Amino acid sequence: MSAGLKFAGLALVIAAVFGGAYGVGQLVGPVSPEPAPAAHEGMAEEGHGGHGAAVPKGLQVSQDGMTLDVLSTGLVAGQPADFTFRILDEAGDAVTRFTETHDRLMHLIVARRDLSGFQHVHPAMAADGTWHVPLTFPNAGDYRVFADYRVRDADEGLTLGADVPVAGDYVPAPLPGPALTVAVGEYRVLLSGTLTPGTTSRLTLTVDRDGVPVTDLQPYLAAYGHLVALRQGDLAYLHVHPDGAPGDGTTSAGPNIVFYAEVPSAGTYRLYLDFKHGDTVRTAEFTVVAGEHGHE
Repeated sequence: MSAGLKFAGLALVIAAVFGGAYGVGQLVGPVSPEPAPAAHEGMAEEGHGGHGAAVPKGLQVSQDGMTLDVLSTGLVAGQPADFTFRILDEAGDAVTRFTETHDRLMHLIVARRDLSGFQHVHPAMAADGTWHVPLTFPNAGDYRVFADYRVRDADEGLTLGADVPVAGDYVPAPLPGPALTVAVGEYRVLLSGTLTPGTTSRLTLTVDRDGVPVTDLQPYLAAYGHLVALRQGDLAYLHVHPDGAPGDGTTSAGPNIVFYAEVPSAGTYRLYLDFKHGDTVRTAEFTVVAGEHGHE
């Protein structure tokens, strides 16, 4: 790939050896000029209804006749809450017919609008279609919640987003600068690859522990890794998974996890990688600037 992923003015070097599994995710509908791997059957694929390019995921509270209805109010920073919401149909009735995507009926992604406070949780649905999940918002501010799901018998998944205010003393959190490597406790994750707007980009995330490559990643939600990207400013949403499945005889359990992703524009993105090792799910967070001129 020719275009470089810019980190503080430095081009990313593509890793010499790519392992792990391959997947495809898109924030926007245009087809890459180069052949892309087959789409991974998973969450919220793009292009609903066959009407061409869709808007980036997560920017709308209502789409395709469905609405994300947040029921929780009076949220306070640092106080545990039973966070509740529904998915409503065009008649205003709660939807109850869902199908699993990556071992869950619903994936709820949470982030404050400054891209801090990321959480990936899995609510449970009551018989009346109300979703519940224990949730603590660590700091005050405006958060974005993304309901990522698929209705039973639907051809594709859907991601709806809504803003949620959380009371308390608000202190802005500056976005960390771009970096190739981040530490998560004794683990280190290296990001290699390119991220070029409008084309399918290959990203490799390599996990080691105390300098030793991790080759026994554990399956988490039917994959060895989950990658979420949020665009700074409007929080356009992307969630992709590596292709292949743990235990399929060809997909390695680390240290490399390979993703294919497409972002719609130049800009600054926050990437969140969930991976499981030692029976614990950890999240590595990266700031990435996509496009020749970056974003401001």
